[in-house]
Amino acid sequence: MLKPGDPAPDFDLASASARRAGRTRLGDIRTDLVVLFFYPHDFSFVCPTEVTGFDHALADFKAEQTAVLGASLDSVESHLRWAEELGGIGYPLLADEGGKLARAFGVLDEKEHVALRATFVLDQKRVVAYALASPFNVGRSIAETLRVVRAIRTEHLCPADWEPGVAFGPDKLKF
Repeated sequence: MLKPGDPAPDFDLASASARRAGRTRLGDIRTDLVVLFFYPHDFSFVCPTEVTGFDHALADFKAEQTAVLGASLDSVESHLRWAEELGGIGYPLLADEGGKLARAFGVLDEKEHVALRATFVLDQKRVVAYALASPFNVGRSIAETLRVVRAIRTEHLCPADWEPGVAFGPDKLKF
């Protein structure tokens, strides 16, 4: 799995966004940060909670100059049907058929032939700034991903549980 400091592989993939099929190329994204999250399957139990959760928080990510991209090994046609069933998704769902992108990020489960539940935050140079993988049965926290994005954007040291507007210093830490 790629780790912080590793360059993110460029990609140009079919995608579903705003009820239309298109293509998404990492090199064309002009935001400061990119959240790229991989998930196992469309039409599954845990994945829609994450996909819709990112959609509900999309304005907050945009306010942080951060693009959101979801990716699975499902086809663009599957993404379109699923996004419609979910009420529409405002960011691209990448169709990583064959798993080339998941493999490049080191999150392809070769045995199950699905992407792991993994989250990457890429900086402006498209270098991995943050990476996290979760077990298949545990959904990720969108609020925590947004907190991490905000912490990265400060370019300061941010202790555990840091929140925007909360001052931390040595006198505030308790062990």
